[in-house]
Amino acid sequence: MKLPQSYYLGSDVVAIGKSLLGKYLFTSINGLISGGYITETESYNGVVDRASHAFGNRKTPRTQIMYEEGGIAYIYLCYGIHEMLNIVTSVEGQPHAILIRAIEPTTGIDIMLARRNMLTLKPNITAGPGSVAKALGINRKLNGISLQSEALWIEDKGLSFSDDQIAAVPRIGVAYAGEDALLPYRFYVKGNIYVSKPNK
Repeated sequence: MKLPQSYYLGSDVVAIGKSLLGKYLFTSINGLISGGYITETESYNGVVDRASHAFGNRKTPRTQIMYEEGGIAYIYLCYGIHEMLNIVTSVEGQPHAILIRAIEPTTGIDIMLARRNMLTLKPNITAGPGSVAKALGINRKLNGISLQSEALWIEDKGLSFSDDQIAAVPRIGVAYAGEDALLPYRFYVKGNIYVSKPNK
C-alpha cells in the first residue's frame, strides 16, 4: 500500500528520514517495475540547514520545487553526472527534503542490472544516490512528480527497524555546511550490504 499523502506532510524531516528505512521504493518506467526497500537516507532541514539547497530561504529555478507541498520528488543533477532522488516533505513553503541514498533491490533485479550495465548482483548496484536513480530509471523528467503516481511511489510493507539497528551519523559530502555538516542526519541500516560507504 502506498504511503498516504499525510505521511509526507510532517514537520520533522529528521524523523521522517529515519522512518523511511524499510519502506519500499518503486518505479514503473515503460511498463517495467523495479524497486526495493530503503536502507539509507539523509535529511535536509530547509532554510535553517546550511547543507540544504534551500538554506537561508534560497529560491532558484532548481530549488523552487522544494517549497511545494510534500509528497513529490525533487530530482537534480550532481557533478553533472548523477541524478539524485529526494523526497520533498512538510507543508507548502517549508522546503524540507530527504535524499534517498541506498536501497536493497527486491523487484525487477534483471531490469536494474541492465540499467547499471552489470552482469551479476553486487552491493554497488543500489548503494549511493546516483546508483539508486540509475538502477530505478529515475531522471529529471520525473522531477516534481507525485509519490501517489503510477511512475514513482513508496510503499509500507510492514518492515521496520529498531533504534539499535539504525546508525545516525553525519551526512556525506557537505563539509561546506560548517557545524551543520556534523549533524547526525544520515540514517542507515546497520550491517546491510546495500549501504554507501562509510558504513561502519
